[in-house]
Amino acid sequence: MKAKIPRIMITAPSSGSGKTTVTVALLKAFVNEGKKISAYKSGPDYIDPMFHREVINIPSRNLDQFILGDDVCKYILGKNSKDMDISILEGVMGYYDGIGTGTLGSTYELAKLLNCPVVMVVNCKSMSLSLCAIIEGFVNFREKSNIKGVILNNISKGMYDYYKTIIETNTNVKVYGYMPHLEDCKLKSRHLGLITAQEVEDLQEITEKLGNTAQETIDIKGLYDLSKSCDYVEYHEIQIIKRKPVKIALAKDKAFCFYYQDSLDLLKELGAELIEFSPLKDEKLPDVDGLYIGGGYPELHMGQLSANISMIESLRSKIQGGLPTIAECGGYMYLLKSFKDENKEFKLVGIAEGQSYMTNSLNHFGYIKLTAKKDNILCKSGESIKAHEFHYSNSTNLGDSFVASKPNSKRNWECIVADESKFIGYPHLHLWGNVKFADNFIEKCIEYGSKKWL
Repeated sequence: MKAKIPRIMITAPSSGSGKTTVTVALLKAFVNEGKKISAYKSGPDYIDPMFHREVINIPSRNLDQFILGDDVCKYILGKNSKDMDISILEGVMGYYDGIGTGTLGSTYELAKLLNCPVVMVVNCKSMSLSLCAIIEGFVNFREKSNIKGVILNNISKGMYDYYKTIIETNTNVKVYGYMPHLEDCKLKSRHLGLITAQEVEDLQEITEKLGNTAQETIDIKGLYDLSKSCDYVEYHEIQIIKRKPVKIALAKDKAFCFYYQDSLDLLKELGAELIEFSPLKDEKLPDVDGLYIGGGYPELHMGQLSANISMIESLRSKIQGGLPTIAECGGYMYLLKSFKDENKEFKLVGIAEGQSYMTNSLNHFGYIKLTAKKDNILCKSGESIKAHEFHYSNSTNLGDSFVASKPNSKRNWECIVADESKFIGYPHLHLWGNVKFADNFIEKCIEYGSKKWL
């Protein structure tokens, strides 16, 4: 299929340049202008799409070439950008930052795949003419960089014309405006990046101020015209065969909130009804045919999780009884026997042996390929899916049902506790990375549901 999709990519020279703040400001500004918008995030990020979603009130989606492959990335963009006035994509890290020493998996590679015009957010603090060297370096570092413009961050209205003149005199890049320093609009961070959108008490006020500011200081019409200059996106429709209906419980609260929207949508397309529940607050698991507990920040809520004995007993009973279960990262920590901090041990569900604990550095950080060592709920022995890990916790039991291998490296390790009814471990999956994994999960839910009623 061919689709005319107006689109722009927002990137930056590095993390911390302000691209998420600028992206949120642009999303809100276009909403204020009455435009229909879709939003996307490059790479395996959960938190930034939450902020996108809060602004535009529709899901934001991830486009990850390593995990999904080129065809699925183009399909997700094409499928979800139909009838939209503009699609705004936010990059990850610095524009060229990828896997290892190359650009594989970078924002640059995604922009090239999607033939997407790129606007770079540049932090102007403590620089003047040197900005031009940075911009020129990024424009010319690779062929077809697609960098068409810049947005200047952290400058005042009085200095904007000065910077704009410097850049447009010394480069061929257009300046599309600026964002002033807004101290009361700063988004706070913690060990996995920004805090989640639900934790920002005054988020609506912040996004309103960011959007209104962007309408005053950024060339919104110019960016819209740039987005419409794109060529068509060509993609193949991917047919999903709907199975019998099943009910899957989805853990959703402050402790567990890391999910890829397209993974959830895929489960729905396959026949699942997703029933949200809170391990923090609810007394027991809903009556369901399957269970999915994603990542999040359970380490911040261990007291409340451990104290909710009725939920722990409900989960333990159902999972030990064969309830098909997927648990990733924070979800895996919750299903282990316990969590230990400096002063206390918290008793948890205990589906698998082991104790988790926090460390001072990332563990097994980055992209991986998972290959099954034995048949299990999601796949046969030898089958694989690409995934990623991003966690500061560690465990005395990483599991041994899969082998994780790093791309462009000989490094590998065993991970994941998996059998005929469960797949639990630190790696995060995007189910569009291998649709068979999702299909097999639904099949197991159907089988469990049939036995349950018998």
